[in-house]
Amino acid sequence: MKKIITASSNPEVINVVKTACQRYRNYFETDIYSDTEQIINYIDYQIPEIKVIDFSCTDVDGKRILSAINEDPWLHFGGIIAVCRDQAQVQELEAKKDTNIVAIQTIKDFTKHFSRLLRILWQNQQFLFNRGMQDVIGGQETGNFICGNDPMDIRFYTNFLVSYLYNTNRISDEDRFNLQMTLMELLTNALEHGNLEITYEDKTKWMSQGGDILQLIGARAAMPQFSGRRIHISYAIGKVKSRFTIQDDGNGFDWKSHIAKKEAGTELHGRGISLSESLVSELVYNEKGNEVSFEITNLRNTINNVPVMFKPFDTLIYTDKQIVCRQNETSNDLYFIVGGRFAVYSGRKLISVLTPNDMFIGEMAFLLNDRRSATVLAVGNCKLIKIPKQDFLSLIRRNPHYGIFLSKMLAQRLVKQTGRTLALSHELQALKAEKGAE
Repeated sequence: MKKIITASSNPEVINVVKTACQRYRNYFETDIYSDTEQIINYIDYQIPEIKVIDFSCTDVDGKRILSAINEDPWLHFGGIIAVCRDQAQVQELEAKKDTNIVAIQTIKDFTKHFSRLLRILWQNQQFLFNRGMQDVIGGQETGNFICGNDPMDIRFYTNFLVSYLYNTNRISDEDRFNLQMTLMELLTNALEHGNLEITYEDKTKWMSQGGDILQLIGARAAMPQFSGRRIHISYAIGKVKSRFTIQDDGNGFDWKSHIAKKEAGTELHGRGISLSESLVSELVYNEKGNEVSFEITNLRNTINNVPVMFKPFDTLIYTDKQIVCRQNETSNDLYFIVGGRFAVYSGRKLISVLTPNDMFIGEMAFLLNDRRSATVLAVGNCKLIKIPKQDFLSLIRRNPHYGIFLSKMLAQRLVKQTGRTLALSHELQALKAEKGAE
């Protein structure tokens, strides 16, 4: 069950959320608050996956809530749906370019679209988790989205995908900006030039007359010949690289001519292709011009965001095979993994390899005040932040959600380990049955 916090006192907003949650009652439930302090405390303790923040509501300080979330992106990210009183407030919030927000809508649009957004979130639940709570297998993840001819869909899917990649440590801050820009530019091209067949000349004429491009998009999208077209977004997230493909249902466009105009320096707008080529690698169009794909290089074995509260502590550098801690030694410091890989041995047996996605080394000794249960060695060059037990306990007293987060993370690891044990047990039983049959 996914938690939704609704930060609003507006009956219209609250009713929309309640109605949508009732439709998906097996997957989502909401708690409603209008007091800013209560909302921030709820986010700290419950760590909800989805947050509906009503910026139109005068008794809810949306800016303060958003600031509190952004102060600790290690714990709070993604799934923020912002509700605004009018288009001016939408534009003000969009100007902040906060990638934790997956959708920004007026109350009217929120009423119309929230149920659909919730359905999208339900269909893609693997993208909703708290950092450190994910189960990153390390293999290739593939999937696709299908969105309509609405700029809101483009922003939603872009933010949704970029947030997921960032919070699984696949991309850095700079990569996040580059991917965000590239997806928005190429999806906009697919919408305007592909599905809606707005030519370069059409757009130039419209803009030169002071027209709003969103009005042109809306008018074209309502035409029967275009209304059924969709944009298809495919992704393949691998260990080293990730590849993305965008395909529209249009007749294609003359991208070669478009590039030639850029080289001649005659374009009045439409720098999307050249900008995208500078931000990502292997960007190619199919011959028809209705499909484009590109690659990015994944961030590997390094954290992209160190929690602010950990930065004052000592950073330790390790070289290959250097020992972090020894089995049975008395120590209970906690280590936050900044970069590298760490081999965990019990006796002489390798039992695990830890990476930044595992977040911590030494949490068992920390919690049980006991001796180290394993020996941990660096694999290659590595980096850790050492946090003495008393200091981390002080952090938990000031920020109780750190303790809740650590408990949830350990519970998840226990569930995973139990699953592995059961799977091995079933395999062993199957082998015994085969031998018995012989």
